[in-house]
Amino acid sequence: MDVRRRPVLRWGAALAVAASCALSPAAVAAEPLDYVALGDSNASGPLVPGRPDPNLACLRSSGNYPHVAAEALGARLTDATCTGAKIADFTGSQHGFVPPQFDALSTATDLVTLAIGGNDIGLVRAAVSCLNAFPEPFGKSCADDFTAGGRDELSARIAAIGDDFDATLDGITERAPNADVVVTGYGTYIRPGGCYPKEPIWGRDADYIQSKVDELSELLRDRAVGHGAEFVDLGAISKGHDVCAAPQDKYLEGVLPTSVAAPLHPNARGMAAFGHAVAEAVDENSLRAPADDAA
Repeated sequence: MDVRRRPVLRWGAALAVAASCALSPAAVAAEPLDYVALGDSNASGPLVPGRPDPNLACLRSSGNYPHVAAEALGARLTDATCTGAKIADFTGSQHGFVPPQFDALSTATDLVTLAIGGNDIGLVRAAVSCLNAFPEPFGKSCADDFTAGGRDELSARIAAIGDDFDATLDGITERAPNADVVVTGYGTYIRPGGCYPKEPIWGRDADYIQSKVDELSELLRDRAVGHGAEFVDLGAISKGHDVCAAPQDKYLEGVLPTSVAAPLHPNARGMAAFGHAVAEAVDENSLRAPADDAA
């Protein structure tokens, strides 16, 4: 596993050198970043308002976080994200006709964002299995089901994708060797104890399912850092903006959305917050370029 830090963004370094040389504005003009967004519905933004995308199968929205980040950075975006994507869809054809997402990468790529893993472990399906129309004891606990026999099924699924995620990061480096990579985790979907019956999931099941979301994000963080990539913690950004929050404060929608977005997915407010966080992480990288180079 390559643990070397990849070069900071070329445009940031170029601007720093140009500024130090006091060149004219025309001379210091930098090419826009070539930015490729990869990932699943956590990035594609199904049903989030925006311009129509010609690929209807992927339910990509121009209001998703890659578009928000690209606008903030002045980047040239190739959005390859696709709702329902799994790790295998980076190298294989999704739905039988959507090209592999890795096809969007090249040696000209400057920046890659990556959001993946939820579909590989069946995260949404697991969350749906936690829903109960009635309070305890009238129903069935998903936490009990997933941990029956002393084995945590979701933890096992999360651990099982580690090697494949490593291979994904290696694949990005092979195809886009000059790119910085930013991995995003998953959000804080529900607060401790939940908010039954507003969201029909028992408190202990809410705590269990969110702990598995956090566990997945932690795996993504550890593997990303090990590969020299950046990690943006969407869980921290969305605390207090979960499905239990007031409609105007939500970044993530519940079973019955209160704004235009897919159930159990980020809404437009969430995508805006996540996109700006990604852009800030990229900007911070570029601003460190002179000091890093000097070292």
